Amino acid sequence: MARSIDQQIAEAQARLNRLKTRAKATETRRKIIVGAIVTTEALKDPKIARWMAATLRKNATREVDQKELTGLLADLDAKAAEA
Repeated sequence: MARSIDQQIAEAQARLNRLKTRAKATETRRKIIVGAIVTTEALKDPKIARWMAATLRKNATREVDQKELTGLLADLDAKAAEA
């Protein structure tokens, strides 16, 4: 039995939604990996620590984000002070 146009559209939309979900998950995973690598390196290198702390302070403008970063910023500031 042939599928109606409406059924074909619904199936195509469902597939598109699955692809969008997969793309978002991939992007999120990439951000986590990059963030972990940059954070690790910043905690080793005072120059990177200064850059990362300044960048986070400039771009994390929501209060809830600033609170979440308090400990990391203290660690970054301590590393940056070593130089």
